[in-house]
Amino acid sequence: MTIKNAIRDYGQRYRPRMACLKKAEKVVLEMQDPKSGVKSQPQRLVITTIPHAITGEDIVAWLADKFQIDAQEARSVGSMLVALGYIYPLQDHKRLVIKPDASLYRFQTPYFWPTQQWPVEDTDYAIYLAKRNIRKKGILELHEQEQYNRLHKWMNHKWDFIVMQAKEQYRAAKERKKPDRVVFDCQERAYWVVHRPPVRLYTHTDEHILLTLFCFLQMIFTQQSIMRPRVKSSVSIGALVKFCTTYHTHDPFLCKPLPSNPWLTDDVTYWTLNMLHVEAPTKMRVERWTFSFGELLSDPRGRDDFRLFLKKEFSGENLAFWEGCEDIKFGAAATMGEKAEQIYKTFLARGAPRWINIDGKTMEITVKGLKHPHRYVLDAAQTHIYMLMKKDKYGRYLKSPFYKEMQKKAICPEEHKFTDVQLEQNSRNRRPSLSPIILRQQEQELKAKMAASAPVDITQVMSKLSNGFMWLCQKT
Repeated sequence: MTIKNAIRDYGQRYRPRMACLKKAEKVVLEMQDPKSGVKSQPQRLVITTIPHAITGEDIVAWLADKFQIDAQEARSVGSMLVALGYIYPLQDHKRLVIKPDASLYRFQTPYFWPTQQWPVEDTDYAIYLAKRNIRKKGILELHEQEQYNRLHKWMNHKWDFIVMQAKEQYRAAKERKKPDRVVFDCQERAYWVVHRPPVRLYTHTDEHILLTLFCFLQMIFTQQSIMRPRVKSSVSIGALVKFCTTYHTHDPFLCKPLPSNPWLTDDVTYWTLNMLHVEAPTKMRVERWTFSFGELLSDPRGRDDFRLFLKKEFSGENLAFWEGCEDIKFGAAATMGEKAEQIYKTFLARGAPRWINIDGKTMEITVKGLKHPHRYVLDAAQTHIYMLMKKDKYGRYLKSPFYKEMQKKAICPEEHKFTDVQLEQNSRNRRPSLSPIILRQQEQELKAKMAASAPVDITQVMSKLSNGFMWLCQKT
């Protein structure tokens, strides 16, 4: 009989925890930088010299200088890193805190980092306790002795194997050099103190610790991102001027809409010519497709024409996959999982009928995310396909006969010139429309009148009465 470990939560609560640990690892890697990190040097511990040791005051000073915070906050962040198992003390192993003095610490090897997700097996813990029992000649700490007795009782059927493994590891450890032996012993002890702590000692799985550290690191990284200049002002201003120059003829406030402004003239020809799926679009609309690939996909008429081109190029599945990702991203949440599964079977699964060509890393990320689908689970694959179409198919489409034929068919409407008298007459005849609420009420009243005047089907009435009577009998 063995102790059952807690089942890992891979749902929504699991993602913020992993995001927090990733940010903590980024901080730890910066702390280990040889040039700008925390100063480490060999330190003497009793009669042994420990390599690459750091002091608590150096850790606190580095955190305070790096994130521009006071010493108390830096000490709290350092203690959280110790509690998560990224830094371990060399002397006081029970207290997972940072002391702002000359106390010695070391960085935990990445093999023991929480993101490695090594399963904390009871057999491994029993071997560790048996090895410590041999080294200490039966003198263990109180909580370790309790765990040792409990595991000995529950794993009595394989205790000989556990003791044999402990003796082999103890014999192999004695062959190492003493500094290496002390370092490995401290690393292993720190790992088990974090994952199997004594009573009243918080662990790396405590929600309040993770939430506090995640919020603090998120605030720090957000401040750094805001303060970091991304683009030169000259470049951004040049891009703005280029954008205005490109789109100024398509702005109805700067140029007159052709053939006329329907809000002033009551002529709805402009809206008729610019319907979503019109047969022959206007020349300005077709010209807009050349501005960018995003403009082409945002126009339903342009997307239809681009779909015909891709069908001839035998790559229509790329656009179909992109549209499916958009449907998941902006569609109803109730059908999100069903749509994601359908997209996987159609485009991503091995032997899919409309298989798309994406690289192995993107496929791995996508398939892993589909185990717990959400709105943005296909973002990596969608971006990959979008860039493929933009770099290859989009340029070929603009040079293809499809686009040239569409340019010839495009309509260039002439301006409708209305006199001042006609505009004034239109304004006089214009009346405010009824509210949609009133129209809906009138529609419901009309339906009610039609239902009342319709002939009554006696068979339906009798069936409803019989069903109600049967339900009443069942209840009583």
